[in-house]
Amino acid sequence: MEIHLAEAPGAVKVTEWQQSYYGTDSGIQSGATTVRSDKDGTEYSTKKFSYSTTFSENPADVESQYNMTRAQRVRAAMFPETVMEGTAILSTQMDPSQQTNVQKLAEPSQQLKAAIIHLINYQDDAELATRAIPELTKLLNDEDQVVVNKAAMIVNQLTCKEASRRALMQSPQMVAAVVRAMQNTSNMETTRATASILHNLSHQREGLLAIFKSGGIPALVRLLSSPMDSVLFYAITTLHNLLLHQEGAKMAVRLADGLQRMVPLLKKTNPKFLAITTDCLQLLSYGNQESKLIILANGGHEGLVSIMRTYNYEKLLWTTSRVLKVLSVCPSNKPAIVDAGGMQALGKHLNGSSQRLNQNCLWTLRNLSDAATKQVNI
Repeated sequence: MEIHLAEAPGAVKVTEWQQSYYGTDSGIQSGATTVRSDKDGTEYSTKKFSYSTTFSENPADVESQYNMTRAQRVRAAMFPETVMEGTAILSTQMDPSQQTNVQKLAEPSQQLKAAIIHLINYQDDAELATRAIPELTKLLNDEDQVVVNKAAMIVNQLTCKEASRRALMQSPQMVAAVVRAMQNTSNMETTRATASILHNLSHQREGLLAIFKSGGIPALVRLLSSPMDSVLFYAITTLHNLLLHQEGAKMAVRLADGLQRMVPLLKKTNPKFLAITTDCLQLLSYGNQESKLIILANGGHEGLVSIMRTYNYEKLLWTTSRVLKVLSVCPSNKPAIVDAGGMQALGKHLNGSSQRLNQNCLWTLRNLSDAATKQVNI
């Protein structure tokens, strides 16, 4: 169903704000003449010039010509956008295999200019985001879901750039508004945008702290039940970053029933997604007996054994074997893993090319051997 923003005053306000602030051009991009990119993404001007190699028979005249065109040659090499295209420039290159001094300076000077432009753009992005934060925070808290959706889209775009992202994560009110919008919306596009925002913020420690303090962990855990794959990806990777780098995140995930939401995800079929999920399970269960029992109660041992039996993706096998290694020291999990065929699944990978996988499997099999022996004796 098409939404006509003219019928929603709040949405019109978002559009007007976006045109006034977000669409601002520093003037550098619009005036750029660069069209070629280097391997690192740096752009250089590629205006074409014709170089004249016609010399006068009089040496004094040649010297005079070189002196008169020196500034032009330097300008063409270092600031080509200031020279009209097609301009004939006297060449001082006698040997085509050897660059002149001006030619040697041309590329470094273009790189320097590109770096200065990037620096200016970085500052522009930071200033734009700083000015936008109060208004965007207000719009994210609006009662009109259309307004919230538009604001979330804009904030998501801002978090894609480092400078504006760092400015946004410095505002606890902004991050809290994003989390609130994520929790209160029923619009899947808004959910995806807000999940993407937190995912982008989680790449810096300041962002992780802002998410943690704003109550983002319970909101992200709830997203683990989302039917949308992109939302699941944003949620699990953000939680993974929090578990790895944010103090207190493990307890917060456990209290939010994160394990109960993560274990069912072992039925997914994307190997990379499963690798992140199993690593989260390892981080939560290591050294915590209650977490091991929760994984067992939710059938996690069966899902883990199935992964070891089914997949060949080395990273996934390694992260899964780490979880089984942790669970294998739990008296309750040992017989359950053996019953699920864990020893056979682990044995498949003992002669693989990955030494760390071999070691995990061997260590786990040793732990499980006691439970297997007891079952045989019984």
